[in-house]
Amino acid sequence: MTDPIRIEADYLIETAYVPEQAAEIMAGEQSSGTFRPVPGETPELKERAAARVERLTSMGTFEAPSLPGACQPTDGQNYQRAHVTLSWPQDNLGPSLPNLIATIAGNLFELKPFSGLRLLDVRLPSPFAAAYPGPKFGIEGTRRLAGVEGRPLIGTIIKPSVGLNAEDTGALASELCQGGIDFIKDDELQADGPACPFDDRVRTVMAAVNAAADRTGKKTMVAFNLTGEIDEMRRRHDLVLAEGGTCIMASVNAVGMSGMIALGRHTQLPIHAHRCGWGALTRSPMLGWAYPAWSKLWRLAGADHMHVNGIDNKFSEDNDSVIASARSLSDPMFKANPMRAVPVFSSGQTVHQAPATLAAAGSDDLLVTAGGGVVAHPDGVAAGVTAMREAYEAALSGVDLQAYAKDHPALAAALKAF
Repeated sequence: MTDPIRIEADYLIETAYVPEQAAEIMAGEQSSGTFRPVPGETPELKERAAARVERLTSMGTFEAPSLPGACQPTDGQNYQRAHVTLSWPQDNLGPSLPNLIATIAGNLFELKPFSGLRLLDVRLPSPFAAAYPGPKFGIEGTRRLAGVEGRPLIGTIIKPSVGLNAEDTGALASELCQGGIDFIKDDELQADGPACPFDDRVRTVMAAVNAAADRTGKKTMVAFNLTGEIDEMRRRHDLVLAEGGTCIMASVNAVGMSGMIALGRHTQLPIHAHRCGWGALTRSPMLGWAYPAWSKLWRLAGADHMHVNGIDNKFSEDNDSVIASARSLSDPMFKANPMRAVPVFSSGQTVHQAPATLAAAGSDDLLVTAGGGVVAHPDGVAAGVTAMREAYEAALSGVDLQAYAKDHPALAAALKAF
């Protein structure tokens, strides 16, 4: 009998139970079982529908639980950690991303036998690739639309994040375009409020972008934040497209998986996926999601660019985690379609991080978005753009930033200011 097509997911668990017993509880809870045997769960049904424990590797013992509310060890035993791989028959759910989330990351996090549980990675069978488009543009399409080859894309964020009206935003975009910026994005807090309506902002910013493109031949890519309800996002996308825009942005945790799928199927522009809210899913090392598992689902739904935080960032994530996240976006999801996404480095980025960021990405296929690191340059916005580009020129050439700055005053000023 041929084994059915299966989905696999890897976890890190911590438990007061024998790890093998805890893993079987996970498998039962997320497939055919419940807290006690029921008459309908026959051996035949379990053979057809039950999740399986594929692998288990012990990771040692620990005296204190990582999370509250879990069962206590008995007979003086310690808590135990293990890596566990579960698998499910795809026939349980079909190639459905929303139902995949319920299967691999549903009630597991609440189970009392676990004082820690973290989803590390997921591997999906080919029917998922047939059901979802994945990124429509990726790095190749992004480079083509932005007119940038052979180096990272240099971007920035409209700052202040909120408070500017549409005219102010357009004026700042005009300065940035004149400075030669490759990419501009809305802050995730700037959406469609009465102080800066989406439609007005798009028209004003695109007037500045198009005017600069007419003069220079270079069209800056702008990621307009169209986060909203599904019909709103479709309408906003269509406006950006009609005005000559080349990118849209959505906050994926806010729009949800179904919203992202709908946007991915509708869009004719790259999707810049913002991860605001991600910290709540990952900050505890023994709870939630690891980035490779989480980002694969959004890649499958259509994300072309994905935020990975930044080197020496302003948040709590360490550099090793940022590097692992960035590189995971190049991990192929399927043989026929790798569905790679562009890593977006952000959060407190300045010229100083350029060499480490380039090394972290492992190639120049990246986008850096520095808000204050560009807009707050002491010699003005245009100098901020120039300084950031010079920093990456130096990093690509393997030249020390301070040495390069001797003949590049904008970089020298930025190194001193930041």
